[in-house]
Amino acid sequence: MTKILLTGFVPFLDYKINPTMQIVEYLNGNLMDGYEIVGRTLSVDFQQSAQQLKQYIAEIKPEIIISLGLAGGRFKITPERIAINVKDGEPDNNGYTPVDESIYDGGEDAYITNLPIRSMVDRLCKEGYPAEISNTAGTYLCNNIMYEGLVYATQHEGIRAGFIHIPASFELAIQHGKIPGWNIQDLITCIKLCIEETIHATTNN
Repeated sequence: MTKILLTGFVPFLDYKINPTMQIVEYLNGNLMDGYEIVGRTLSVDFQQSAQQLKQYIAEIKPEIIISLGLAGGRFKITPERIAINVKDGEPDNNGYTPVDESIYDGGEDAYITNLPIRSMVDRLCKEGYPAEISNTAGTYLCNNIMYEGLVYATQHEGIRAGFIHIPASFELAIQHGKIPGWNIQDLITCIKLCIEETIHATTNN
């Protein structure tokens, strides 16, 4: 059966809960239109997460790679358009704090996703879920993993890869106290709709 690799992250920084982890665990093993979703959680560590992603790709051999990240403070589901070859920002969970570093020395400056992000956003809005395309995945772990996925996709014909940022869940918003939150079931539904749109674009390409 054709595989979809769906990744999330463990908790990090001030976020003691990470709804992306809950989503990938919930959807792991689900079947959609002939595709099996394989959910995996990544470390919030620049080096370890990149190696984990590569390992999962080698094991699973997915046709589609969709990585999820928490954007605490965002109100909408935001599929990302671009990943840049930069690591910079706050410390990861092991205290590593890159400053103006490249993900790959001599690598492409940026990669554009080949997920159907416009179709995703249109579908979500049609179904009543606030969504828009984001033109920056930042320079933290989310951008790092999106870039890694797209490096693989560009080297392997027929592979789709990209990244979706999600708002906090209600549970995290209450715990944190200063960010908006969504119902976790709505977040799960939105990711399923994005996967549906990706499958449709892949099978009708």
